[in-house]
Amino acid sequence: MSDDEHIKDADDDGWVPPDQAPAADLPAHARERLAEMRAKRFFTSDLTVNEFLLVKEAGFEPLGLVMGSSIYKITPNIPWGAADGELEAMTQALYHSRELAMTRMEEEADALGADGIIAVRLDVKLHEWGKNVAEFLAVGTAIRHRGGESYRNKAGKPFQSDLSGQDFWTLLRSGYRPAGFVMGNCVYYVSAATVRGDGRWSSGESWRHTHALYDARELAMERLQTEAEDLGAEGVVGVTIDLKQHGWGGAIFGKGNAALRNGELIELFVVGTAVVPMKQSLEIPRPTLVIPMER
Repeated sequence: MSDDEHIKDADDDGWVPPDQAPAADLPAHARERLAEMRAKRFFTSDLTVNEFLLVKEAGFEPLGLVMGSSIYKITPNIPWGAADGELEAMTQALYHSRELAMTRMEEEADALGADGIIAVRLDVKLHEWGKNVAEFLAVGTAIRHRGGESYRNKAGKPFQSDLSGQDFWTLLRSGYRPAGFVMGNCVYYVSAATVRGDGRWSSGESWRHTHALYDARELAMERLQTEAEDLGAEGVVGVTIDLKQHGWGGAIFGKGNAALRNGELIELFVVGTAVVPMKQSLEIPRPTLVIPMER
């Protein structure tokens, strides 16, 4: 299917061509850049040369580097004498800020008419110029299938995946395709009493601290699995678990209470790529070793 055929008429079931869609709250310069790239069939990409070639061999064309960001002010609130447990309001705030960045990246890919985004990376930066301000940045390479077959997710949006070009090639060869980038998080408060332990000088497990971190991991994993199930996925590959300490201690606990400042505020963040089986595995020729012979 050609690029022109890929774009339906705006009056066809109310569907609007991606490069004419409102693209939510993308800045004007982003919309202009994406429209120009699509018109010129010019692409940018952070894929390595090997990744680029494997993506092409799998039948896909890179369309452009897409990104989304969100600068978010997060105001933590821990009541005096709080026990170990999840801070649900902060969990939701951090999740929402990441989701905004991911959605904007998806909108850029949609404007390019992409089937999906691969090699997605999601970074968080804490800015010194703003109190309790974090920036979430999502970046990836938008791709489209050359044969016109749709690889979009069940919501009709470009899939997102943190798989590298090599892993994407391997996944398709095995008869699976990405359904979406899924994530789960949990912001958990570990009290000063738990951090101090039971006061023993001998070696031994600090079981309360262990249980707190274990509980945080389980909550994050449950949310990851729920997102994947909502996409109709069979499973999740490439799951990574990241523990972050965001450094808001002074802002959260104040300057006058050393006991509270000795507590911990952590975020467990898990991500992966949800996958679904394809009706027919993609036939990709196996690479062969070629040794040049000198005459």
